[in-house]
Order: sequence, then C-alpha cells, then structure tokens
Amino acid sequence: MPTPSRGQVTASVFEKVAGAGPEDNVFTSQALLYLLKRGKGFRALDGGRLIEEDIEYAENTTFRSYSDLETLDTTRIDVFDAARFDWKEVGGTIVYSNLEKLRAQGSSAKFDLIAAKVNNGKNSMMAVLNRMFYTDGTGNGGKDMGGLALLISSTPTTGTVGGINRATFTFWRNRQNSGDKGAGTAYSNLRGAMRTTYNQCSKGAMDEQPEWVVTNATDFAGYESTLVSNERFMKQDKSGKVDGGFRNDMLQFKGADVTFDEDCPAATMYIGNSRNLKFNYPRGGWAKAFPPVDPANQTAEVVKIATVGNLSVNNPRRLGVVTAIS
Repeated sequence: MPTPSRGQVTASVFEKVAGAGPEDNVFTSQALLYLLKRGKGFRALDGGRLIEEDIEYAENTTFRSYSDLETLDTTRIDVFDAARFDWKEVGGTIVYSNLEKLRAQGSSAKFDLIAAKVNNGKNSMMAVLNRMFYTDGTGNGGKDMGGLALLISSTPTTGTVGGINRATFTFWRNRQNSGDKGAGTAYSNLRGAMRTTYNQCSKGAMDEQPEWVVTNATDFAGYESTLVSNERFMKQDKSGKVDGGFRNDMLQFKGADVTFDEDCPAATMYIGNSRNLKFNYPRGGWAKAFPPVDPANQTAEVVKIATVGNLSVNNPRRLGVVTAIS
C-alpha cells in the first residue's frame, strides 16, 4: 500500500490564487517594434511579388547657364530606380490538448488557459520579430528578415541592400560615426557622435530630422549620465517630494525620443525615422491566427500564427548608427 506523503495541509486547504493570470517574466519591451508601429513605419501593402521602394538617386545634369539661342542639352538623364526586398515569413504553433481544456474549465480554472496560451504565442512572435529586426538577415539560412545590422550598417560602404551595391553607389549609404571615448572619460564622446549623426541624417537644418534614437540599456544609462550637468530638481506636488532623475519616456535628443531596447546590440545606437525605414506586410499578413486544426491521431488542437513581411529602406542617408560606444 502506498505511503501517504502529501501532508495534511495540502490535503485539507485549497491554494489561494493571487492575481488575474500569469505574470510576464519573459518578454522584453520590444521598443523597436513599438517605434515602427507608432508612426508611419508600419505599412500594409496589397501583396505583390516583392517589396519595391522607388528612389530618386541623381540630379538632371543638363541644367546649366546658357546665352540667348544657345542649344540646350537634350540628353535624357536617368534619375529614378528602385530597391527591392523579398517577403519573409515568421510563424509558430500553439498546441493544447483536450485534457488541458477539460481540466481548466469552470470554477476549476485559475485563468483562461487557452486565451493565455494564444496571448503567449502572439507575444512570442513579437519577441522573435523584434530580435530579428536588429540582425543582418543571414540567420536561419537567409530566411530571417533583414534588420538594422543590414539596413543601417556599421560598415555602410560595403554590402548590397535592396539590390543596390553600397560600395558602388555612395547615395545608398547610411550614416555611421564612432562613440568611442578615446582618451576621455566614459561616454564623453557619445553626445558629440549623436549630434554629428543626427545632423547628417537631417535634410538641412529645418527639414526631415530623425524621430527616434534607440540603444541598449547600458548606453541609454550612459546617455542619461551625460545630462546630469543640465539637471534641475523640482517639486512634483504639494507633498514636497523632489524627483532626482528623469522619467525614461521623457528623454529626448534634439526633439527625437531616446529609448532603450533590451534586444539592441551592445555599444550601438540607432538614429532613424518612419519616413525612410518601413516594416511592410501584405494585408492580412500581420500576426494572422489560423483556425484551430484537430489532428487525426491526437485529442488536441493546433493554432498557427504567422506574419509575412520585411523591413525596407528608401533613403539610407536619413538613417544612422553610432558604434563602438564606450
């Protein structure tokens, strides 16, 4: 006969469930995905074989000074072309058995298990996408989406993006500057590198400036530390409490929001905007959940969730990266 081992308390008292559901101990902020979605950087397209960005890349060189009836140059100058990006797919499955459903029903359920599993699946996809958005697209045999390591490269004079060779065509190179402190103190060159990159990414002083700056948590704190000399302490309310720091969602640089993303590579800071960096997806292709499928040989259901899309750029000169931050 088996020996009882659960104990009197376990046998006589129900567990007290605190909270409405499982508390997230896994997912990060996914800040880059948020930055793309909040502006005009999230773009639904009507399908197509691939993603095409039309670009204007040259001046019409026939224009010059002339006198009276002098003949004008009638050479036809090519000034337009296109960059092309392939569709990529990211997907996964959520599986739950009939037994799971039956056990977690009615008053026996601590929370809606199936809904929580589906929500976890969607969040898992967003986490995969956000991490992929920082890569160069060579992962998983080239099936990954091309991310910032490709589109806003630390080596912008090499490689091919959208079918255009950056080594040959200088107009297709993003901005890049070093944030290395050199002989100075930690982060002493960061704001200078940010200022240079910001100005390079702007169209003059009054048009098309960067909208956001994203980096990792360490370098975000480094940037914040450079603001101490400009800090002013103010009372928050009648309680007399004084705030000794800045809220993270209030930090900016020349009007561009500055934030951190746990997935951003170390010693790297990206400066961009939603005009020139896009995430594209065919209509109906963003986080699509398919109807549950009942396998013929299992008492279970399988839900597929998939996204079809890819990042693209249409003007890399308006995008920049600060590297080697120290």
